[in-house]
Amino acid sequence: MDINTDLVRRLINEQFPKLSGLDITPVKNGGNDNRTFHLGDDMSVRLPSSEHYAPQVEKEQAWLPKLAREISLPISTPIAKGYPNHEYPFPWSINKWLEGETVTRNNIRDVNQCARDLGAFLIELQSVDASGGPIAGKHNFYRGGDLAIYNQESRGAIDANKDILDTSILEDVWNLALSSKFSGKAVWVHGDMAPGNILTLDGKLSAVIDFGIIGVGDPSCDYVMAWTFFDDESRKVFKRTLNPDEETWNRARGWALWKALITYSWNRKSNKKVSAEAYNIITIIQEDYERIQ
Repeated sequence: MDINTDLVRRLINEQFPKLSGLDITPVKNGGNDNRTFHLGDDMSVRLPSSEHYAPQVEKEQAWLPKLAREISLPISTPIAKGYPNHEYPFPWSINKWLEGETVTRNNIRDVNQCARDLGAFLIELQSVDASGGPIAGKHNFYRGGDLAIYNQESRGAIDANKDILDTSILEDVWNLALSSKFSGKAVWVHGDMAPGNILTLDGKLSAVIDFGIIGVGDPSCDYVMAWTFFDDESRKVFKRTLNPDEETWNRARGWALWKALITYSWNRKSNKKVSAEAYNIITIIQEDYERIQ
């Protein structure tokens, strides 16, 4: 489906005529599950890219305003809901615009402070009453659910790349994650804690966006930045801030490994840049695991 500026303008003109005439520009790195556009000065338009992601709209509309009232860091917040029409078959959202750029190691002034701030955000998120929230499942790709749902997929990726990966260590990491069961209280999880969903402003963490796969369950899936972004020192800072038990940390490492494995396996022959980034994460996970042995 071609989701472009012209389509967004027609949707706005039809359903929100008072907003007609405002500038509409695509957002750089606007996402895969959704396409995002800047609307005027202080709004964004977010449209699911396929039917797989359309249910996210209802979740975001129902829960993000409530979460935003309880969390000190700015998060994505819906302003209005758009509806399907003859051109575009899914519901869509108009959100409050959040200033900032996606986090990189180059635009963060102090990576250790970033680790503390992100950890504090997650603690706040987990402290919000999760009663009635959407239990982790198919709607959010099981983020916050049992990691075993991806057992076959992960083992298949390890086996398919045994010519280059240290399969013995990776199988140990994976087995430890699977054996470390969740027995705590189900809490809110963002579900996609990745650099692309974290904004910075003036060198500091400024906002968290893209709550499409939010759910309620095991928080370990939200700790993957420990291996996908932070270095050895800031990883320790992140862990100290969160203060998880070791079984939670084992599951978090497993979530990071699963995503890196499938990303590497899917892109090894087709996208050298993406596969190299995934391979680097796999190496970091492996080295981190070896240090605790």
